[in-house]
Amino acid sequence: MTAATAGVLEEVRRERQRQQLKWGEQNLEPAVWLMIVGEEVGEANNAALEHLLGNQADLRHYREELLQVAAAAVNAIESLDRQEASSRPT
Repeated sequence: MTAATAGVLEEVRRERQRQQLKWGEQNLEPAVWLMIVGEEVGEANNAALEHLLGNQADLRHYREELLQVAAAAVNAIESLDRQEASSRPT
């Protein structure tokens, strides 16, 4: 872990919070989560390509998309954990 990790994880937490406010709690199937995370990765790919082609002066949009990828992956893990917890015998 580097000195920057805590700051980046805080940004992921804020993005995750933004997603929660926008979409609420989502309990989706793993395949659906993979499609959502894949779509976010596609947007990060597009932002990187736009920078490479000279259509974006910097990598800010790429970085924003990577934060969304990370937050979507966290959301998928949270959903999986909730689903597994609810299926355990009490």
